[in-house]
Amino acid sequence: MNNKIKFITHTAIFIALLVVLQFSTASMGQYVTGSVVNFVLIASCFTAGTWSGIVVALLSPFFAKMFGIGPALIQIVPAIAVANAVYVLSYGILGKFDFKKFGYIKWLVSVLAGAFLKYIVLNLLVTKVVLAFSTVPSPMIAKLTAMFGVNQFITALIGGFLAMIIVPAVKKGIDRGNL
Repeated sequence: MNNKIKFITHTAIFIALLVVLQFSTASMGQYVTGSVVNFVLIASCFTAGTWSGIVVALLSPFFAKMFGIGPALIQIVPAIAVANAVYVLSYGILGKFDFKKFGYIKWLVSVLAGAFLKYIVLNLLVTKVVLAFSTVPSPMIAKLTAMFGVNQFITALIGGFLAMIIVPAVKKGIDRGNL
């Protein structure tokens, strides 16, 4: 299969999976939906490539907003997209699959680093940029600060750890040409 067609196909599959999972877990709260989304971001990065993961990461918050899952403020959606891209890029750089030589250790480091970077970037963009230039009532600021604070770190960790468990089998199937 042509590499461009493979990239487009795999990226489209992950976008479709992301949309279905966002929609179906929306009522389950931030920890479930956020963890599942972060899992899909990392799964797309490692099975279809870093650029595929970045495309999925950038589109994810826009789809969430379309389905009414995303934040109330539209200005936060690009901040989420950037933080998602940072999350995926850190995995793409730090956690390249190498199961024969320190693969899981490298992946563990990339899970921790990616989750932390996503948390820092998102928290700074939301609290220091978006909310600083918005006229948002104080109760909403407190809620948004909590929503885009440590919760993001936790859901990124959960999604990354889920990917560590599930993705190797999927990747093996893809590499063998079964998927």
